[in-house]
Amino acid sequence: MYTRDNPSPEYLAMVQMYETLHTAGEQAEGKSAEETFPGKMLVGHVREIKALIERTGARDLLDYGAGKGLAYSEGNLRIDNQLTVSSLQDYWGLDEIRCYDPGHAPFAQLPDRPYDAVISTDVLEHITEPDVPWIIEEMFSLARKFVFANVACYPAVKHLPNGQNAHCTLHTPEWWAGLVHGIAMRHTDIAYRFVMTDKSGPRKKLGLSGKRRKVNHVFERLV
Repeated sequence: MYTRDNPSPEYLAMVQMYETLHTAGEQAEGKSAEETFPGKMLVGHVREIKALIERTGARDLLDYGAGKGLAYSEGNLRIDNQLTVSSLQDYWGLDEIRCYDPGHAPFAQLPDRPYDAVISTDVLEHITEPDVPWIIEEMFSLARKFVFANVACYPAVKHLPNGQNAHCTLHTPEWWAGLVHGIAMRHTDIAYRFVMTDKSGPRKKLGLSGKRRKVNHVFERLV
């Protein structure tokens, strides 16, 4: 079993690869360093996160796998094409937001204390499979009130420089739910909400692509 102190060799290689992409950019796709993993995917989940913050009374938050965290530094942030907020911190009503991402040097230091809320958006499916359990365990261990995460259960369009699909851990929503439940049972005082997204509809056949819609499967425990 791998751990924070003993991660898999694949995990170490993956982190090194992401460090390079963060500093050099995705040259094959014509993306600059700033455009690579900017950390803006969480914008689609900020309402869900706000609801959990309000329900639990969370006052500070750790974004685990935040990329460059640019969503936190943007003013007049547009949410759901309906609402413009001055900042996510103000919208969530938090005293502090901390970003952690092992592939981005400014955020590479793991926090040494827990936070009320721990969130991870569009991250876990990018983690090497042998390391997913200890990373989810670490997220729960760093949380005082709740954990929120979303997981894509379908291949990414993007491939990494090593040729691997960017979503390197692909499983059904039920597989993820079972893993999360087993870990969460060791942290019964922590609420959680995990959103597993897969796609329904016909796959590509004879060169034609049918419309496949995304379907969210929510697994949660509110305490």
